[in-house]
Amino acid sequence: MMKTFAKNFFKCGLLGWSLEILFTALGSLQKRDMRLMGITSLWMFPIYGSLSLLTPIFRALKKLPLFFRGSLYALGIFTGEYLSGSLLDRQKICPWDYGQCRWHIKGRVRLDYFPNWFIAGILYERLLTKGSHTRS
Repeated sequence: MMKTFAKNFFKCGLLGWSLEILFTALGSLQKRDMRLMGITSLWMFPIYGSLSLLTPIFRALKKLPLFFRGSLYALGIFTGEYLSGSLLDRQKICPWDYGQCRWHIKGRVRLDYFPNWFIAGILYERLLTKGSHTRS
């Protein structure tokens, strides 16, 4: 069981890092920076990896409609982002600050990222429930 958890933690951490690097690299297109530099922080690996703790929730919700599941996942990710960002900010090491953005909550969460977190939640569900006996 511990080996499965460690494996899932590692997979979730890598998926999160990869998505973040891809997202920030594509964001550089808006600035017309064709180097497509993607960035992340080492702090993000355990944050993304901690999604592996939600495997039982992903399995339990998998039979629900996609829109409902994705919305719940996005709200859950917002909560995790807010809590982890607040914790890191206390130590002055938070790698993100959305304070300059229009739809932010205390600089820790961007509400306009809801579609991104919806999709990410579904990707994590697929990653963590692959081979599960529930139907989607």
